[in-house]
Amino acid sequence: MFFRNKKILVIGGTGTIGKSIVKLIAEQEPEVIRILSRDEYKQFELQNELNGNPRLRYLIGDVRNYDRVLAAMEGIDYVFHTAAMKHVSFCEYNPFEAVLTNIIGTHNVIQAAKQQKVRKVVFTSTDKAISPTNNYGATKLSAEKLISSAVTSGGPGQTVFCTVRFGNVMGSRGSVIPLFVKQAREGRAITVTDLSMTRFMMTLEQATRLTVQSLQLAKGGETFILKMPVIRLKDLAEVVAEEVPKKYGVRPSSKVEILEIGLKPGEKRYEELMTHEESLTAYELKDVYIVPSAYAAPQSYREASRPKPGTYSSEGEIPLTKEQVRKLALEQKLI
Repeated sequence: MFFRNKKILVIGGTGTIGKSIVKLIAEQEPEVIRILSRDEYKQFELQNELNGNPRLRYLIGDVRNYDRVLAAMEGIDYVFHTAAMKHVSFCEYNPFEAVLTNIIGTHNVIQAAKQQKVRKVVFTSTDKAISPTNNYGATKLSAEKLISSAVTSGGPGQTVFCTVRFGNVMGSRGSVIPLFVKQAREGRAITVTDLSMTRFMMTLEQATRLTVQSLQLAKGGETFILKMPVIRLKDLAEVVAEEVPKKYGVRPSSKVEILEIGLKPGEKRYEELMTHEESLTAYELKDVYIVPSAYAAPQSYREASRPKPGTYSSEGEIPLTKEQVRKLALEQKLI
């Protein structure tokens, strides 16, 4: 097993992705997993959920604080950097706070990893970093550039850095499915910003496994773009409107209203995961595209081929059917 007897740090380890990574790696008999996050109550909840696993260490700290990040990385082999300000509207109205966490925080992770001679660091990014129309996407794009260029400055241990870029994780904290379900259960209208909106969505298990796989594959500076199904928000809202009354006995499904409220500031009608320019240098595996760093030496990847040039956009992909969305939501127990 890849992580057996290794020391791992998960920054943002009490968030949806971070927590899932902790649970997956804990099965592989690591020497220790350190969980660094700001919220002591979430750490308390995770500690109870994992029944006091002796391999876990809970560290309170902020990715903005370089000294704390440096101390957390002492002796660490692998780092998963999942901490971020993620909500578009909060990043819009608090732009410099997003800069401090998403950009300065990532810079701190890079510098600390080099200083502590960490083997590999994987940074989790978002489709909103492509052609960004909001501050969240812009900060994540800047953070991606920091990661891909980190290879140029080397370091005492030649740490390998990489980025994993994906879209929405179904059911994650603050995502639309829990919001839709809550609105329907409370007898309110389901509010959709734009019924023609499409989004890349994947399950938490898929996102977690592919993030771990990307760390294992990384050779230096790459961006791993996870292939994801596309979902129409109209279909998702209709599925929730039909299924919630069946499960919770709220009221007849025909009476659950779906209300279109218009795009929020900075919000896009569709998302992109890879630009046309990136596709020209990318490699393709079964589950991921790999975009090499422009600053790193050329690399080869086993069983990889070259993808067809073009933008990887949620508008250009064939979305799941409404029944496929229904099946996925019910299988994942999201309703």
